[in-house]
Amino acid sequence: MAPFDGTGAFLMMVTLLPAKLLLISLLAHEATIASPAPSSNNNMVANAVLEDPEFTDVIENITVPAGRNVKLACSVKNLGSYKVAWMHFEQSAILTVHNHVITRNPRISVTHDKHDKHKTWFLHITNVQEEDKGRYMCQINTVTAKTQFGYLHVVVPPNIDDSVSSSDVIVREGANVTLRCKATGSPPPAIKWKRDNSSKIAVSRNNSAVVEWEGDVLTLSKVSRHDMGAYLCIAINGVPPSVSKRIKVSVDFPPMISIPHQLVGIPVGYNVTLECVVEAHPTSLNYWTRDNDQMIHDSVKYKTDTVSDSPSYRSVMRLHIADVQHSDYGMYKCIAKNPRGENEGNIRLYSSSPPTTIPPSTTETITTTLASTRVYESPFGLSTMTANHFDKGIRYQSDYNQIDRSEHKSSETKSNRDRSVDDATGASGATTPIVRWTTGFALIVHILLRLHQ
Repeated sequence: MAPFDGTGAFLMMVTLLPAKLLLISLLAHEATIASPAPSSNNNMVANAVLEDPEFTDVIENITVPAGRNVKLACSVKNLGSYKVAWMHFEQSAILTVHNHVITRNPRISVTHDKHDKHKTWFLHITNVQEEDKGRYMCQINTVTAKTQFGYLHVVVPPNIDDSVSSSDVIVREGANVTLRCKATGSPPPAIKWKRDNSSKIAVSRNNSAVVEWEGDVLTLSKVSRHDMGAYLCIAINGVPPSVSKRIKVSVDFPPMISIPHQLVGIPVGYNVTLECVVEAHPTSLNYWTRDNDQMIHDSVKYKTDTVSDSPSYRSVMRLHIADVQHSDYGMYKCIAKNPRGENEGNIRLYSSSPPTTIPPSTTETITTTLASTRVYESPFGLSTMTANHFDKGIRYQSDYNQIDRSEHKSSETKSNRDRSVDDATGASGATTPIVRWTTGFALIVHILLRLHQ
């Protein structure tokens, strides 16, 4: 074989030799090119002792997220005419030799610092991919090759593989459901499940429910309408961002109707609203009929509507009847149908009495007072006295306590009668003007008669 006449010609042999043999050959060839021809000056220093090249620092292990750029450094001293090469050890791939890039990977490049006391050779990798991870070897082509290693860790955020993960599912009530979620990433991500509305996951029918479930497979046994909703598959490996997939579980079942009031009483001339509560999935077709099974359509008399409720499979049917007449009394039916079946409920509308008006409650006491005249007997004959009538009886008032009691004891009967009147009237604590005037006048007459005697 003809000798190589230069580095360019030698590199043409790259693909003809195994990687490790090629590395040795490249280094040896670089050394041959760099070595000067023998001369008398070289003979003069032939016996001189030259220091072998050495590594001055270790190659740092680096962790980098995929997509970033990275730079590995290999520092040496006393390199002389020797060369430095970079190699991916696990792939047995020669990457660079001296200033030359050997690999065909366009993301690889090499530089070196000529101004550094210890020359440093940098291996550059742009847009790092997961396959770039592994041990990188820096080698000096001494007689016994000197090598050192550095490790490149490439971390990859989690990614959910839709091709092997579950999508939205529709099942009948009572069936079993298995949800799967597969994710890739470095390090391998962990999978956990949550419900979109933060409610618990019924993993079995023995009342076992959890807020979170770990694992790439989630099995729901004998699902009910309460299990309906969105489930989140969340993949986490410590490398942001975490990712999630929303999987909707739909549970089909025939309509179920409940009626808050099956008997509704309303007087003639009033408006009334009848209600039926429907649970169904898929959403049911709802309508009302009379006892003759004729469908009720919207009109001046009737208005129908359906209001969505929570949860999503629940709704409220309403029938509004205006100005109820005797002909409106009778049986009404609410009917719901969907592909899984149908159901109906009955409400009877009957006549009732109009509501009575209840007076407002009050803490005030309303007292009715009526003036009246009462005849009583005094020591000087019959007199009259005005009294007030209250809701709790009649109370009399007088000022007999101002009269000397010794003056009106003419007889036991009269005295007792006067005292009874005095006690009854004094208890009220107030005296009417007429009673006061009559009593005073009787006292004056009595005194004048005594003086005359």
